[in-house]
This record gives sequence, C-alpha cells and structure tokens, in this order.
Amino acid sequence: MFGKWIRACTRAAIGIFATIGLTLVLVTFSPVTSIYAKWLAGPWTDPEGPVLVVLGGASMEEGIIGENTYWRAVYALRAYRKSHFPLVILTGAQAVHDMRDFLTFQGVPAEAIKLEPRATTTRENALYVRQMLTIRVRPQDPDDQRLSHVMFRAKRVFARAGIEVIPSPIPDALKQGASWYGRWPAFVDEIVESLKIGYYAARGWI
Repeated sequence: MFGKWIRACTRAAIGIFATIGLTLVLVTFSPVTSIYAKWLAGPWTDPEGPVLVVLGGASMEEGIIGENTYWRAVYALRAYRKSHFPLVILTGAQAVHDMRDFLTFQGVPAEAIKLEPRATTTRENALYVRQMLTIRVRPQDPDDQRLSHVMFRAKRVFARAGIEVIPSPIPDALKQGASWYGRWPAFVDEIVESLKIGYYAARGWI
C-alpha cells in the first residue's frame, strides 16, 4: 500500500516537473507569448473617430507615470497627432492627471482633454465613460460613439455598456516577446489578463 502511494506521488511529481520544464522551454524559446498577445489584441487598426478614450494604468507615485500608463499615453499622443480627435477622454482613478500633464506638455490642447477620475476597473471605465458620452453625443448615432484604444476584454466591456469601439492596441507584450528575457513578464501579464477575462465572463460583464 505504501509502495503504491510512493509510486503515485513519484508519477505526479514527474508530471508536474515535466509540465514546468515544457512551459519554461515554450515561453523562453518560442514565440508563444507574441502569438497569444496578437490574438488578445485583435485587428490592428489606425484609430479614427470623434473620441479617443485612453484607459489609465498604474502610477508609481503622485506626478510619476507607471510604465504601462506611460506607453498608453505615448500611443494616445501618436494617435492624436495623426487623427486630431476633437475629444480625448482619459479614464482611471490612478493616472489620469499624470497622463493629462504628459499629453498637454506634448502639445495636445487642454480643452480637448476630459478626465474621468473615478474608475478603478475596466468595467467602471466603460460605465463612467458611457455617462460622459450620453451628455456629449447623440445616443442614436453609433458613429459618434466610436472609441479607440481598447482591447479584447475592454472592447467587450465597452460593447456591453452600449458603446461601439474601434480597438487600437499598443504593442507592449509584443515588444517584451521580442527578446527571451522579456517573455516571462509578458507571459505573467497574459496569464493575469486571461484570469480577468474569465472572471468578467463569469460575471456577465463581457
């Protein structure tokens, strides 16, 4: 009896370590993170429309933009310079003021930027932006509700809130996946995002 238990534990340990080893090889030496990132991002389009919505990320401390927020602001700036959106909405409780300061310093008119500083989740981003757009655009005209800069989960959350979106991803995970030492941070981010997608789906938010 004890021998069977030892053999079962041994087989389980071998399976666990084999899975870990296979994952290590796949993530480190294959483009699996980039492939999954492209799938999550969806179609790559040039953002156009009357409104550009930028979802804020983290801030290191007051006045200092976190890395993911910085790249979102950079690509928002590039989108604005190309399409000159009449309205730019920055949403998120942590970083909207820092993003606004960055964008205005880079030449985006302050009067074109509106802040939504309450949202702490992607779902709240969509709901609070929906309130702002209800005031500013005609609800019956879907072309006036078209937004940019939202991805797989965010796109579906905004759609559930009744907002038509044009996703405009930023290639952060693709940049990380270009080098073997950047693939593990990208892999961890993708696992976390996948868990969030599952949670949002279970709650009926996407």
